[in-house]
Amino acid sequence: MFISLMRHIANAPFHRIEIWTGEMFERTTLKALGLRIQLGHWDPADPRCGAPDAAAGEAFVIVDSDAVHEVALDFCGCGPGGAKSRQLLRAGFYPATGGNPRTAATFTVMRRFHLLSLESKISAYEFYHSLARGTNNTGLDPLAKDRYHEFLRMTRQWRHIQMLKRAGRGHDLTGPLGTAPGECALLCPACPQPDKNLPANWEDTPEEHKFIYALFLAMDANFRLKRKDVSSEEADPGLGTGWSFFCEVKAYMAHLTNNWDTVQERSTCVAHDAVDQPDREARGTASSGIGAVDCARHNMKRPNAVGDLQFGERYINMDYMFFKSIAGTELQHFFVSYDIACQWHKNIWGRMEDYAEDIHYLPQGKFMSFLVPKFHLPAHIEACNLRFSFNLTRYVGQTDGEAPERGWANANPLASSTKEMGPGARRDALDDHFNDWNYKKIIALGKHKLDLFLGDCLPSCAGRMMLKKMEDAVPQMVEKKAALAEMEASLEAASGALEEGPVKAWTAMAETWEKDPDEPNPFETKNKEDHLAKVQHDLAVEAAAREASGKNLEGTVRDDMHITEMIAMGLQLEEHQRTLAFDTAATGLHPTTNQRRAMVERTSKLRRKILAWIDIQHGFFPSVKVLRTNEDQARARIARTQPIPGLKVHELKLWLPSVLMKQPGALAGMSQLQKEAVGYEYRLRVGQASEALDEIRRQLLRKDANVRGVRENMRSKTALNVLDDRVRRMSAQYRVARRALETLGSAVGERDWEKTLRPLLESDVRGMPRATFGDAERQRGGRSREPALRIEWAKARARALRWTEEVELLEEEMRRIQQFLTWRANWWRQRADGRGREDGPQREGERAYAYRQAKLQGDLCANFAAKWAHLPELKIELVVDDDDKVVSKSSPKLGI
Repeated sequence: MFISLMRHIANAPFHRIEIWTGEMFERTTLKALGLRIQLGHWDPADPRCGAPDAAAGEAFVIVDSDAVHEVALDFCGCGPGGAKSRQLLRAGFYPATGGNPRTAATFTVMRRFHLLSLESKISAYEFYHSLARGTNNTGLDPLAKDRYHEFLRMTRQWRHIQMLKRAGRGHDLTGPLGTAPGECALLCPACPQPDKNLPANWEDTPEEHKFIYALFLAMDANFRLKRKDVSSEEADPGLGTGWSFFCEVKAYMAHLTNNWDTVQERSTCVAHDAVDQPDREARGTASSGIGAVDCARHNMKRPNAVGDLQFGERYINMDYMFFKSIAGTELQHFFVSYDIACQWHKNIWGRMEDYAEDIHYLPQGKFMSFLVPKFHLPAHIEACNLRFSFNLTRYVGQTDGEAPERGWANANPLASSTKEMGPGARRDALDDHFNDWNYKKIIALGKHKLDLFLGDCLPSCAGRMMLKKMEDAVPQMVEKKAALAEMEASLEAASGALEEGPVKAWTAMAETWEKDPDEPNPFETKNKEDHLAKVQHDLAVEAAAREASGKNLEGTVRDDMHITEMIAMGLQLEEHQRTLAFDTAATGLHPTTNQRRAMVERTSKLRRKILAWIDIQHGFFPSVKVLRTNEDQARARIARTQPIPGLKVHELKLWLPSVLMKQPGALAGMSQLQKEAVGYEYRLRVGQASEALDEIRRQLLRKDANVRGVRENMRSKTALNVLDDRVRRMSAQYRVARRALETLGSAVGERDWEKTLRPLLESDVRGMPRATFGDAERQRGGRSREPALRIEWAKARARALRWTEEVELLEEEMRRIQQFLTWRANWWRQRADGRGREDGPQREGERAYAYRQAKLQGDLCANFAAKWAHLPELKIELVVDDDDKVVSKSSPKLGI
């Protein structure tokens, strides 16, 4: 029976068995029972080796997916097996060393750890020690503990080899040493890639359509991915530095050394602490974080566009990554998003002239637009909100510029392990995770976030996100173009037959401004009140002045955010909550599947933003954390005795100073900085209320201009409902701001606001009766209300253009994705015989792997094509007939 058992387990050498001692079962090893593993002797007719070569040491250790095993292992010493490391590899074991190995890991555990680390961000330390404890959880067996460093080395090599293999370097005659910079990085198939997914003569596209071949870039820095000042480049240089996403280290550091003393311009916008006071982020670190350039529309890292930061977010660092990300490209149009683009772009070409020629880029004949991400923009001054807005800029579609933030959310859990690594190991690890992030984005095709379900990462679900985006964009395009046509028809009709309407002049003004932002802005009025944007500008100027004079209070900036920015962002989140509540109520009792899905996504997105903001708020107001904890505990106590509804995201209390002040003794317990925050919110609330009042007036004027009797009112009912809804929302915003001012005004001793910001009754929200005006007054009223109507028209035009551009961009991206996958499949087929080996096992392996990769690319392409085959008509031309009715005319469906 024992002999029969040994024959059975000879093919399962890692089974863990127990032996009966007469009193109990005690764990033992197959080695102790006499099992020996023979390697390298593959002759089926004679599996026994004539000259077995026992592994060095008392035992050979193999790390498997369930435990760490001690085995008796013999190499083949009679010739056919080859080198010991090769014998191990052919048996499915990865050796810890190449010469005389004493430790190995199974391919199974290497694959499992690799995938698990990519998904869960588990460290090699945590994974290995879970195996060690599974082997012996008493700590009495030293064997299970002493192979961690070997496992760490093997996993790092495994990642590197997998990267080279998937990049096709094993199929190239030059091998790994011939790898070009960035060659191992997975490219975005939806971005324009000359010679890969662009049509012939794409450069000759008419000017108004060139934007579909534009490259959208987004830059950002991450100060959580720090690295402690341990090890060095000499001791830990990295296995493939510069081959994927990180810049080549020597050239990058030479650039920084040569330009380190460059004086950086002070910000003329809001105070950006990572730029103006970078030493806070750099203390005690070799790297204070990383900077990166992503593709802004599909959220993928770009090759050679990631680099370490040493002293905050300096221009010399970000410049290098930017120029490297566009080096060698033939593209002509670029849209660049950066949260401090308003400052960074000012002298970018002048700075470039001082840099080495290898990163020079010639801007002549190119179009480059610099913008600020949508969520970051409200914290900027008013001028930036007009000039650097995605919403107001032509040819950007619905791009928001926030792509890097989503990628950081995936990478930040790595911070605890990578901060302890040497420089090379850290770059190798991050390169691997960024490549996996790109792979998952390719499979999901531009997915903004990965769902909690594994299925969304699988090829069977690939292509769904692009289809979803198109299904969202087409109805929005139709709706916004219809609204614009309605408004323009009303404006023209209101002008009368003898007088030319204002639309032609406004269109000329808008097109002129779009070509030259220094021209008059159609979105701007000369009669500016103390609105929110102006208050934010004033606060930013004051903050910059105090910082320059060294009068900032301690703790004024936390987590790269000034306290005024934190309060302003809180007001913005409060507005998002209010909007979500309105929209949720407007869906009615029987929302469609798409409406439910959209609400779930909006709710999740807003919850994440609020939770991230709360973490920052607690740094400024620690007492708020206590209040939230008490609130949660109170809800938990109630829930024990009676069912209570879950807290909806728009019901989450933000605990801004105006709410905090209602707590007994709140002001007395505040620090000087917190008391100043009360004043900051007071000023922001005055601006918010004034802005809401102005918006109410503008919408009432627009409604008055659109209503011309019973027949017109019936025809414009949908458009008027939209205006009424906007008025209701602005009225709610005004009332919220005013209630906050009642508390804040008392705290700061201000009462002047009550003279102009009166209580808003329902009876106050109405247009002025026309009969109260004479002819002269009516003419003056028409002139005075023209700027308000122009701004509303410009916004309606911008909305229609952005959604129309989005449809065109999505259509082109879907075409590019399929062409890129076809190109990549052909690329792999061409490498099947790339090394020209003679027939043998290696050639067979190379060919099989190349054809497998080619099939994968082809299968993805076919999968996407099938999902997109039944898209609705994409181009809808809206016209207004002679009877002022909006009609739509669809073009034939485009073949994608």
